[in-house]
Amino acid sequence: MMTATTAASPKGRRGGARRRRSAGPLFVAPFMALFLLLFLAPLGYAAYLSLFQERLIGGTAFVGLDNYVRALGDPQLIHGVVRVALFFVIQVPLMLLLALLFALALDSGLLRFAKVIRLGIFVPYAVPSVVAALMWGYLYGPDFGPFAQLSHDLQLPAPAFLSDGWMLGSLSNIVTWEFVGYNMIILYAALRTIPEELYEAAAMDGAGAWRIAWSIKLPALRPALMLTLLFSVIGSFQLFNEPKLLMSIAPDVISSSYTANLYAYTLAFTGQQVNYAATVSFLLGLVIVIVSYAVLLTANRRRTS
Repeated sequence: MMTATTAASPKGRRGGARRRRSAGPLFVAPFMALFLLLFLAPLGYAAYLSLFQERLIGGTAFVGLDNYVRALGDPQLIHGVVRVALFFVIQVPLMLLLALLFALALDSGLLRFAKVIRLGIFVPYAVPSVVAALMWGYLYGPDFGPFAQLSHDLQLPAPAFLSDGWMLGSLSNIVTWEFVGYNMIILYAALRTIPEELYEAAAMDGAGAWRIAWSIKLPALRPALMLTLLFSVIGSFQLFNEPKLLMSIAPDVISSSYTANLYAYTLAFTGQQVNYAATVSFLLGLVIVIVSYAVLLTANRRRTS
């Protein structure tokens, strides 16, 4: 009996190991199915569409890379990408700086009602971007907005928030209001993972609050800051909701090609140029990949230097 039990034990262990190995793919299978159906299949179909062109005579014809050659010389697309890049340069540093300051202030433990303040900063992120754009569009209104009304009461010229010179700043303000809380939560969560022993050792060495923040907290926040920066790159170059909704009250400033994403949408759903819209979308995705890689490469070089 001892021999039979001993002989059966290795077989049982091998069977349990096989079951554990087969359980992994079963758990991953739902995600892989959704990833294939909702991401890879549409991406492949868009790549297929970008190689064709709808013509008045002859119908749909295979044109190879002609759509990409056309897009690379399209001034509307180029201006949209440059405008979004400028938006990124203006908006993202300000947003991440505010998120960092709020996170450090909350982590310091010196604020009263810290939970209420944290919730108040995060709440704008819970507001849908469509609602946020409509709300700020009302505030920016040159005729009916409260700023315009206040300026009228004071017999001052109304601020031109929706003019050509102010529009990028106005859009930056909306996006910053929406996403400061989101980035603050990421940075604050990263701060909470720093061991308390580091703070205690620094305090014993005579380091003050500013020295601890500079020498301990900021270096520990580099991975989280890199994550928020990458999210910001993707979000900035996909800017769509805010200019699309403000277009109705500032049509002379925001055109259908104001951003690259808005241009692709207009081509597909207004101009019915689905093939060219797929090409523009692919090129926009390529720009996002290049900029994200450049950001990662720059950050890694600074870390190793």
